Amino acid sequence: MTIAKDLMVNDGIRAREVRLIDQNGDQLGVKSKRDALDLAEQAGLDVVLVAPGAKPPVARIMDYGKYRFELQKKDREARKKQKTINIKEVRLSPTIETNDFNTKLNNARKFLSKGAKVKASVRFRGRAITHKDIGQNVLNELAKQTADIATVETRPKMDGRFMFLMLAPKADQDATK
Repeated sequence: MTIAKDLMVNDGIRAREVRLIDQNGDQLGVKSKRDALDLAEQAGLDVVLVAPGAKPPVARIMDYGKYRFELQKKDREARKKQKTINIKEVRLSPTIETNDFNTKLNNARKFLSKGAKVKASVRFRGRAITHKDIGQNVLNELAKQTADIATVETRPKMDGRFMFLMLAPKADQDATK
């Protein structure tokens, strides 16, 4: 019976001989597969191959169901502690008016205060692409206006007809240092 994490259990072990470790962690020496299975059966436990690459492979006598449960428990705990990072996008144009800019700025501030990263992008349409400096000024103004709650993670850069700027909340920056 083979199971996740590439561990061979009981009859799933293909090796003829294994270096056996009992449930207390004591080495029992090199034993045949049959002897290892008999010892495990007497203890009411399983033989689990823990180091298949070793010569001879290392097997351990343990309660495999309990071992898998512990692994799943650790995995759940690790997932609870990990933090997901949301990225919100604010789209601007090079010829944006003051009130529209303020609305986008307020949205960016709201996203940053909730802990999300903000990707600000300027889309150049038609011949506006020849004036990249205007779009860069818009992004720099957004970065300057949010400087109290955000830090610039990526400076403005071009990607096709778009120019991007990435802002991260300051709390995230302080936590990573």
